[in-house]
Amino acid sequence: MRIKTFELRDKHTFIALLAIDMNEPANAKQDWLMHRCGYPLDGRPNILLTRLDANGTATNDPYAWGNRTWSIAHHFILQHWDKLCDGAVIDVEFILGETKICKVSEQACSS
Repeated sequence: MRIKTFELRDKHTFIALLAIDMNEPANAKQDWLMHRCGYPLDGRPNILLTRLDANGTATNDPYAWGNRTWSIAHHFILQHWDKLCDGAVIDVEFILGETKICKVSEQACSS
């Protein structure tokens, strides 16, 4: 499994995310368990998304969130998984064209 962390940002929102590509088992035991759970392991990203603080829901279904922030972010992460670096800012307002400039990481602002 490949793991990345992101900053999920939206209007007045900051959430640290944990994203796991369930489609990349690291060994035969993970491969067997993934198949047993029904993961297709077809080469396309299958991203399990949750809060990094482990306080909340975890799902690999971008439609299950029930709100725009999580759903838009999840779709974006799926579409851009290979291009996204650890710690990237996922700015929903920017993705939707509501702002012209992507938010800067809070990490870059804290010294």
